[in-house]
Amino acid sequence: MRDLNYQLKQMCRRNRDGGYGTQKRRREVLMLIANQLHEAGFRHMGVHSLKPKHVEALVGQWLSEGLSAGTMKNRLVAIRWWAKKVNRASVVAQSNEFYGIPDRKYVTNVSRATTLGAKELFRIPDPRVRMSLCLQRAFGLRREEAIKFMPRYADRGDQIVLKGSWTKGGKERRIPVITREQRRVLDEARRLAGGGSLIPSAKNYKKHLRVYESQVARAGLSRMHGLRHAYAHWRYEMLAGWPPPAAGGPGHGELTPWQKEKDREVRQVISRELGHERPQIVSVYCGR
Repeated sequence: MRDLNYQLKQMCRRNRDGGYGTQKRRREVLMLIANQLHEAGFRHMGVHSLKPKHVEALVGQWLSEGLSAGTMKNRLVAIRWWAKKVNRASVVAQSNEFYGIPDRKYVTNVSRATTLGAKELFRIPDPRVRMSLCLQRAFGLRREEAIKFMPRYADRGDQIVLKGSWTKGGKERRIPVITREQRRVLDEARRLAGGGSLIPSAKNYKKHLRVYESQVARAGLSRMHGLRHAYAHWRYEMLAGWPPPAAGGPGHGELTPWQKEKDREVRQVISRELGHERPQIVSVYCGR
């Protein structure tokens, strides 16, 4: 194994920022980047060798390959993480525009919400996988959060608390328990998991994730991330009193000044509940 690949892999092992999925994707991207640097003629590099010319060469290759703006931005996130860990953050420009990467089109006002009924759940044989899907639907959880969910720890009566080790970005967050259906799901999760998580005691997250992915695929289900979109739509209408633009509600330009202020407040609440730091990202779920 080349020095750069080895050192980046060791860096990833020492710095486990974010959830399992985030760590896995970051490691894969950094291995790809190390290989591309080698192929571009940058030999004998180590993690402290990173310079602006390396970043510019990589972006130039990606642009020539016609990669999407989203893919290039995700790769730059991994490079910035690498640069920060070796105290070379200034090597990478903070603005993606510096590299000529176009803005990604986030907002379409087209609903990406996914429904999940009893008929679909019946096709999932594993009760723990079914329960994770129910939690995704009821609380807008990410897949990893729903798989690692520990009901006895999370259930605080009027809210659930997600550990940082379950969440993207490693930050604890709280989501209110509002409906009888949410309470029913939590009570059922408690009975199923006991004092542990929804990962069987004989498996770790990685192994149980394979079970989840396999059973969801065999059941013919897809776009389970759309359950978060459906949750965001439901919460928006509950808090605002009208549906979001992505679900047929009025766009920002159609709102009165009072409604615009209400819209801003609602998006801040939903952003916190979904685990996003920027309220603007709610537009991806609810439209604009």
